[in-house]
Amino acid sequence: MTMSTMKSQFNLQSGAVINGKWHHKHYRIEKELGAGANGVVYLATYQGQLVALKISENGYTVTSEVNVLKSFTKVQGSTLGPSLLDVDDWQSSSKLYSFYVMEYIHGPDLLSFVKQKGEAWVPVLMLQLLSDLEELHKAGWVFGDLKPENLIVTGRAPRIRCIDVGGTTIKGRAIKEFTEFYDRGYWGLGSRKAEPTYDLFSTAMVFIHCAYPSRFSKDGRGLEQLTDKVKKHKNLKCYEDVLIPALQGRFKSASDMRQALLTCSYKQTRSKGNSVSPQTRQPTRKTKRKRHGTTGAIVVILFIGCIYFFYLYSQMV
Repeated sequence: MTMSTMKSQFNLQSGAVINGKWHHKHYRIEKELGAGANGVVYLATYQGQLVALKISENGYTVTSEVNVLKSFTKVQGSTLGPSLLDVDDWQSSSKLYSFYVMEYIHGPDLLSFVKQKGEAWVPVLMLQLLSDLEELHKAGWVFGDLKPENLIVTGRAPRIRCIDVGGTTIKGRAIKEFTEFYDRGYWGLGSRKAEPTYDLFSTAMVFIHCAYPSRFSKDGRGLEQLTDKVKKHKNLKCYEDVLIPALQGRFKSASDMRQALLTCSYKQTRSKGNSVSPQTRQPTRKTKRKRHGTTGAIVVILFIGCIYFFYLYSQMV
């Protein structure tokens, strides 16, 4: 009901102009990007540049989210959330509303990217996500509402970014916003207290959702159901040593989970490289076996190199 109220209040059409009361900047509305319980986000233009503008009738919500974005800028090396560009008020014909403007992150959402490029990208992108979460947690925040819809993959060298910080919560408090499928409380596997293990559970569920694009409903078995889903999917089973402990809350930090994911990825490349076809076992195929072995080694090296490259890239950008 709240979402409908927001939409009716901010039904801004393409071409409408938001004039900042204090900074006197003018933003031309292009289209609506999304609406939630705490406001509406629009694609807008400012001096020829595309930006994302969020407007809300709740000044506290705007202040809270602005503080989160400001905190993100202080987290060295983290590009998880968008950059904050402006904060102001808009006087409509009937009321004064608060809004803020942020970087517009362009690209497909996580599930669309994986569908287009393949599931092999999932561990690479999760390594980037875990790297950013580690820095966020060190700064005293927990992301909270982590889900594929909020994750955008952008850039020539694909980089995972988040477009919604509404659920980001100070450590120790109750999570402000969550989506049931990614919430450990929904699955009966923990509280909704803002702590690193909450985000790591959600990260595991995002990983699982990439393998099961259509969300499945819970059947009351909690961890047993999720474990079955992991073990019965060939791409997830390879990473059960990462996913199941994350679901159980056994990793102490995002760094620990990232290291486990790197180890699993390395094992997968070795396993693929060491697989030998039945033909290579024939005594009369020694030359062919040698050629296959060399090719397998090259594939392993290239695959590990790609993973390591994206890992280093995620640390630098």
